Amino acid sequence: MKMRKPSRPDLHDWDARATEALDAARLLPVGAARNEALKKAGALRCAADARGIFAPSLSHPAKT
Repeated sequence: MKMRKPSRPDLHDWDARATEALDAARLLPVGAARNEALKKAGALRCAADARGIFAPSLSHPAKT
C-alpha cells in the first residue's frame, strides 16, 4: 500500500505561515497593499487558531 502525503499542512505549518505573513505585511510601506496584507495575515492567524494552535499566554499560566 502506497502512503499518501497529507493534503493539509500540519498545525505547526499553519502557525508558521501566519507568522511569516504577518512579518511580511509589517515590512510593507503604509498604504492599501499593507492593509490588505495585514487582513490576509489575520485570516491566516484565525485559520491557525481554528486548527488548534494556541500559544500559551504568559498572563494566564497553565493549570496543573
